[in-house]
Amino acid sequence: MAELSFKVIVIGPAAVGKSSLIRRFVDDKFTLAYKFTIGVDFSTKIIEYRSEKKARVTIWDIGGQDRFKILRRNFYEGTHGALVVFDLSRAQTFSKMKEWISDMNQLLEEKVPLVILGNKIDLIPEIGEVIDKEEPKLFADKIDSTYIETSAKSGDNVQEAFVELTKKIVKNTFNE
Repeated sequence: MAELSFKVIVIGPAAVGKSSLIRRFVDDKFTLAYKFTIGVDFSTKIIEYRSEKKARVTIWDIGGQDRFKILRRNFYEGTHGALVVFDLSRAQTFSKMKEWISDMNQLLEEKVPLVILGNKIDLIPEIGEVIDKEEPKLFADKIDSTYIETSAKSGDNVQEAFVELTKKIVKNTFNE
């Protein structure tokens, strides 16, 4: 079987850790030196989504600032799936993340598989829970998605998130 190739977008409000998640996944690195993604950035990685089954995933890191909203239609075109990220340490990013999903669904011609990521789980012991853990799970179930809590800093569940999305894309595309 030829190597599968998919386009994945990583979207969500500004400063939720999208770029850090991608860097952790692609390079297994984390840095506290933070800079905004201006427009879009790209990475590629081969993912083994099932034993001896691989796919090349091109990851589009979409800038979270509202000023880039006008460009999103161009960035979303040809998308096979999305990781939608919010920050577990900032409650308002959860409702903003829902707006990103709504905007994406309006811009894409057909619905794509997505996985919702509650990022920065490593901060919860320090700051306490600011979002009821059940709310993102219930929301994900409601929209036929999956919810995973991640930490770009520690690497917790980052690989699993990308693999889960790839499995959903393969199932959606090939009914596999």
